[in-house]
Amino acid sequence: MFLSESDVARLLTVSELVPVMERALAQFSTGNAVQPVRVVVQVAEHHGFMGVMPAYTGALGAKLVTFFPNNQNVPTHHATIVLFRPDTGEPLVTMGGQLITEMRTAAVSAVATHRLARADAKVLGILGSGVQARSHLHALRTVRDFRDVRVWSPSHANAFADRFGVRAATSAEEAVRGADVVVVATTSRAPVLFGEWLSPGAHVNAVGAVRPDWRELDDETLRRARLFVDSREAAFRESGDVIAAGQACTEIGEVVAGLRPGRTSADEITVFKSVGLGIEDVAAADFVYRKAIADARIVR
Repeated sequence: MFLSESDVARLLTVSELVPVMERALAQFSTGNAVQPVRVVVQVAEHHGFMGVMPAYTGALGAKLVTFFPNNQNVPTHHATIVLFRPDTGEPLVTMGGQLITEMRTAAVSAVATHRLARADAKVLGILGSGVQARSHLHALRTVRDFRDVRVWSPSHANAFADRFGVRAATSAEEAVRGADVVVVATTSRAPVLFGEWLSPGAHVNAVGAVRPDWRELDDETLRRARLFVDSREAAFRESGDVIAAGQACTEIGEVVAGLRPGRTSADEITVFKSVGLGIEDVAAADFVYRKAIADARIVR
């Protein structure tokens, strides 16, 4: 079977995906999954890389993903996911992975926000105006009722704000100050979020800076916050922010599974740093595949 990106779009909604990601993260952090750290192939002359992300957790599969942050007229990410029969190894389905990557990243942040943000969170600040800014806006609204959403980016904040009915901020600081939840979704390789802007009790989802020599959070943010990750092993290998923090961190799957506490006080600042896991992609692809099997219009 082959499922195109448009097939995936018809079959997958973020509200369905959030609990799928919650289960996958708990499986990962309780040892009920097999997943090596992503293999990264650098393409230095074109300033990009390819990642290979296999996983087994009942479903068996792998994602091939490329990230070329300097792309101008095409997306920065491209991806394909393949699932195999776990009992025989036979290929089951190949599907477009671009939308799954976009949606599962935001759905995982929604899991973290549900578990870590204050229950009364009402103000959302978004740094960035690309696909992850858009997907996070949709996903986080499934777990919190925001009355004020501000967005900032160097180039397209006004267009984003007009399209989605939110407020464009004139600076990153304006978007962040007073926000209960902050999303950092840029391609910056240097810090764009500064800890002095964060209010007591704020929660941050940081999904950019995906290389060990890149940063999106400054030292003050890391000093003030309690740090959560999707995978300790992957984060300490791939995230410049986590490496710079040099502190013990909690996997969000441990919080979901009840092994470690989440937020411990109303004033605690929490940061969830996401690097992305193969188990998230395989779990999402398996969910899409099962829906496709039940949909006679798509099976082919």
